Amino acid sequence: GGREANQISDDYRYQDGNYEGYAPNDGYYRGGDEPAHEEDAQSDVTEGHDEDDEVYEGEYQGIPHPDDIKEKQKKRAPAMADEYRDRADLMAERMEDEEQLAHQYENIIEECGHGRFQWTLFFVLGLALMADGVEVFVVGFVLPSAEKDMCLSSSNKGMLGLIVYLGMMVGAVMLGGLADKLGRKKCLIISLAINAAFAFLSSFVQGYGFFLFCRLISGLGIGGSLPIVFAYFSEFLSREKRGEHLSWLCMFWMIGGIFASAMAWSIIPHYGWGFSMGTKYHFHSWRVFVLVCSLPCIASLVALKFMPESPRFLLEIGKHDEAWMILKQVHDTNMRAKGEPERVFTVAYIKTPKQVDEFIEIQSSTGTWYQRWLVRITTIFKQVWDNVLYCLTAQYRMNTLMLAVVWFTMALSYYGLIVWFPDMIRYLQEEAYESRVKIFDEEEVSHFTFNFTLENQIHRYGEYRNDKFIDMKFKEVRFEDSLFEDCYFENVTSSETFFENCTIISTTFYNTDLYEHKFINCRIINSTFEKEKEGCHLDFEEDNDFLIYLVSFLGSLSVLPGNIISALLMDKIGRIKMIGGSMLISAVCCFFLFFGNSESAMIGWQCLFCGASIAAWNALDVITVELYPTDKRATAFGILNGLCKFGAILGNSIFASFVGITKAVPILLASSALVGGGLLALRLPETREQVLM
Repeated sequence: GGREANQISDDYRYQDGNYEGYAPNDGYYRGGDEPAHEEDAQSDVTEGHDEDDEVYEGEYQGIPHPDDIKEKQKKRAPAMADEYRDRADLMAERMEDEEQLAHQYENIIEECGHGRFQWTLFFVLGLALMADGVEVFVVGFVLPSAEKDMCLSSSNKGMLGLIVYLGMMVGAVMLGGLADKLGRKKCLIISLAINAAFAFLSSFVQGYGFFLFCRLISGLGIGGSLPIVFAYFSEFLSREKRGEHLSWLCMFWMIGGIFASAMAWSIIPHYGWGFSMGTKYHFHSWRVFVLVCSLPCIASLVALKFMPESPRFLLEIGKHDEAWMILKQVHDTNMRAKGEPERVFTVAYIKTPKQVDEFIEIQSSTGTWYQRWLVRITTIFKQVWDNVLYCLTAQYRMNTLMLAVVWFTMALSYYGLIVWFPDMIRYLQEEAYESRVKIFDEEEVSHFTFNFTLENQIHRYGEYRNDKFIDMKFKEVRFEDSLFEDCYFENVTSSETFFENCTIISTTFYNTDLYEHKFINCRIINSTFEKEKEGCHLDFEEDNDFLIYLVSFLGSLSVLPGNIISALLMDKIGRIKMIGGSMLISAVCCFFLFFGNSESAMIGWQCLFCGASIAAWNALDVITVELYPTDKRATAFGILNGLCKFGAILGNSIFASFVGITKAVPILLASSALVGGGLLALRLPETREQVLM
């Protein structure tokens, strides 16, 4: 077609050496032999053809009318002069294109329908969200065992509890921003791969430092998945389905908590589920639990390989054909599942926004390989930083600041109380345990062999002569102002056991863990310590382990009613009323904690608080997705979710420090934060009727 058009054009222009084309009647003289005019005519007639004669825009339609020529020149002029145009003009044109695309895309998604494809993606992304829920609970469950296995001090335990949130905070901002530049699917795969690799590795490492590093990077990976999951799934949903189905997706976070609680309950107490390699390498049951908890992430990672990229993202970066093919796949998959395979995908062309920021590919001959990669990485991170700043421009500044306050207050209260509830229950248990302590005064024991466990006892002013303590355990035992003379200790394991102001004469300690720090102000005369136990040792199996796992299990399960209610009402009452109402009800539940003076009361109020607050979390996820355009959506979600994890770190630190001191500060702080955040949320714009920009 291109060659024929050129031939016709040549025949038309030149007949017997004379130019027969018409001259435009615009008042200007144009000579018949002017080369410039000839080139213009050649360009006009051969429009739609490149230098290889390949048709890429249209076919030759005959002799153009003068008005058509002028109109085409006007349309081509902006494209030819883009590099000289003001960036503000280009951005304004892009925003106009995006608005047209938003409405067209909404119609396309409605034509594709909601069916098998969305439900398949729902379960794949649900596994990724489940992995995020598991990550939050893992460290809390393994900490009691890991602290003995790796000789953790109180400060080390605190750091291990917070390091996961720190990684999540960094990962949400970094990977969320990259998802707007590199793609939802690619960045989600990177995120899940990082989490799976380092979670798996952390179950095998022995040292505290390396374990801490693995959990940090694991948290970084899974922290990046949360913003991407919601941005990714929302771009396959129509307006009328978006609020409901994003809320259903949130249920997988609850399933992750239930899974972690059930696995901890069934695996960790079985101390024998493991193996040892010599005296240095031990793989105990809590490490098996860490390994099992990486399974949801691995499953999601494998399934994600079979899912397509978000077509909405592809349209944003100008990849029209790829986006069209994916949308056709969605349409055909759903139509076949509905028994209507004959239905044809009627969309022929989709509007693509004007591309402003484009990569300039560096040639392989330019510089060294690391210089080329450095330029690419620098360019990507500059674009991510520009996206971050864009969220604070006049158009989005107020919404971003209000959302930031709501996210922060919600996280400060929720994550603070999530840690405070188990700590308070444990404190109440310890108080009850201490109230049952047995006290022995001025006992005299001689020539006796102790080969059984002593637990929760205080021995004062006792005298022990020629006694043997063999193959036994001390748990929560204190000897005060006592005398040990000619005694023999062998293969003794102790927990929270101390000797205070005691006199120890001619006594042998062989293969015990009664180290120097357990003898406080004692006089040790003519006594020997031989072959002390190396490393740390697990506590004896706790009777209250079952209760701690049950508390976490019930706390996760209690959000089920809130999830169902929020999913069913999200599109009926709106996102704003859902956030405000949920936060205010949660504040009331929090206030009534003043009357929780028993374990059962604390568990009950925890379940009510979690069930009431989950609706606010779901609505926050939905409104954050809907308030920002596609090319900024994951970035904005990542920033706000990163701020959420910062609130979680503060909440954990502040609330835990008041356990056993006062209940007033945590309760009043959580209640006031929830009330303030809930009232501020009512000023946010409602988004349930708007299309996804």
